Amino acid sequence: MLELEIQQPGVPTTAARLPAGAYLVGTGKDCHIRIPRPEISARHAQLIVRDNRLIIMDLGSRNGTEMEDGSTLFPNQPYDIPLGTRIKIGKAVLRVRLVKEENPQVGGEARPAAVSDSAPETVAPAPVPPVSREPAVRKADLDVLTPHKQEIPVLRVSGVPARLRPIVQEIKKHAHAELLKRMNLKKLAVSGVSSDELSQQARTMIREILSQLTIQLPAGLEIGVIEKELFQEAVGLGPLESLIERDDLTEIMVNGPDQVYVEKGGVLYRTDTAFAGNGQVLSAIERIVSPLGRRIDESSPMVDARLADGSRVNAIIPPLSLVGPTITIRKFSRKPLMAADLVRFGSLSVDIVKFLAICVAVRKNILISGGTGSGKTTLLNVLSSYLPNSERIVTIEDAAELQLHQEHLVRLESRPPNVEGKGAVTIRDLVRNALRMRPDRIVVGECRGGEALDMLQAMNTGHDGSLTTIHANSARDALARLETLVLMAGFDLPLRAIREQIASAIQIVVQISRERDGSRKLVNVSEITKMEGDVITMQDLFVFRQTGWDEQNRIVGVHEPTGNLPTFMEEIERAKLDCDIAMFNPGQRRENEC
Repeated sequence: MLELEIQQPGVPTTAARLPAGAYLVGTGKDCHIRIPRPEISARHAQLIVRDNRLIIMDLGSRNGTEMEDGSTLFPNQPYDIPLGTRIKIGKAVLRVRLVKEENPQVGGEARPAAVSDSAPETVAPAPVPPVSREPAVRKADLDVLTPHKQEIPVLRVSGVPARLRPIVQEIKKHAHAELLKRMNLKKLAVSGVSSDELSQQARTMIREILSQLTIQLPAGLEIGVIEKELFQEAVGLGPLESLIERDDLTEIMVNGPDQVYVEKGGVLYRTDTAFAGNGQVLSAIERIVSPLGRRIDESSPMVDARLADGSRVNAIIPPLSLVGPTITIRKFSRKPLMAADLVRFGSLSVDIVKFLAICVAVRKNILISGGTGSGKTTLLNVLSSYLPNSERIVTIEDAAELQLHQEHLVRLESRPPNVEGKGAVTIRDLVRNALRMRPDRIVVGECRGGEALDMLQAMNTGHDGSLTTIHANSARDALARLETLVLMAGFDLPLRAIREQIASAIQIVVQISRERDGSRKLVNVSEITKMEGDVITMQDLFVFRQTGWDEQNRIVGVHEPTGNLPTFMEEIERAKLDCDIAMFNPGQRRENEC
């Protein structure tokens, strides 16, 4: 915590805590720190406190702002000032310093508090402590035990330098407040004003507000950049607009208004852009969920939604989120990834693609398993592209994000409850209804509840060739979690009966993993063979074996067959499908290295 100390001639010294934020200093009524002296301007200077740093900018005052070494600050230019430095504004002297808390007691003796900057006092020498009998700790061991903060790289998006971002935030906050006073954007949107006319009115009003700024912009900051950010937040999704347009980003994460992170190439970046405040983040969330008939407020502070391109959106707001409104967007490419793209990325091999395409053709039920962000939906999209165009396909999702291009396609999406808590339509309801729609194939975006039982029943009653995903860390864990989800359906079924249903319904389990370098790898293709007692037996057909790391610190490895043959080879032959049995020979296929 920082503390501001103000010294004036003939006035006792005052001090006050200074939380993070921006503060106007001067004689005006709108100043946060008022110093009523004739030589001080109405808006003399601005202090910006962030991360225990002090930034000061003279606002073009009459008498200027001086440092303790006699140098004068250039007007409208931000300066990073070391803590404890005396700043002269007129005849008043300001000093911002870091307040240290009193140290806790160590070893049963109280350690002395930090000595102030006043004249030193004579201190009696401390008694020599007794020799400790505890083993000495080496400095190298302390270095290992001490956690080191890893710096997150910054992705330049807005073009605003980091040192100027606090100033931009303050300007945007004042401009937004003035914009709300002059025009009601929500009322205009509801009244039937076209989007083009609404955008034009907002853009004109923003220009008028910015033209009336009394603060001179510092060097390196253009008014057009602020105008663009204000306009995007007024009628669009704010900083998300430019991020959604980029195809090289796979994830967008907003942790409150000031922290916007993205994932690019499997690496996490912090961007140099930000929202003006919590209200603008909430407005962006409402603009995403309102067209879908969903809502978010204090009574329903969580929501799942989607963008127009199918990207998945999750939002959560206070009081559940303690950092402010939070948005997580799982972006999908405008051009859906195909199998060739996954092979090029090293996520799987050509032989694995051929085998999975054969499994889809012979109507094998496939379960895709993996952790969050491992690429389950992407692989489900790829496998769904092999579904025959002549069959009736029904997709069931929480938020529609699958991108299928078959002609005979029916897409179903669940619905949350309304304000009264009624009208909810769950995935389980849709799965049961899909059975009455004469489906040839059922594709469930994800099994996460009691719908797992209905899905197994459908697979066991003639709707073979279905696809679904599940969250699990391994193929064996996927089956255990599937058992748990079946029990969530509310029926007291024997465990053996559930396992028999699973062993009969699912033939192939595909396990995907997100590796430490950010890459996604298909690590296992396993076949469920049969039941032995109360245990479901499985055999691996393909596995991923890591061989090392490359120069860019990326995982290097190979997808190789285990030598096991699938038990349904006769079905493949009867279907007259081209299946080279050599793909299962571990000694011949080694060209698909990542």
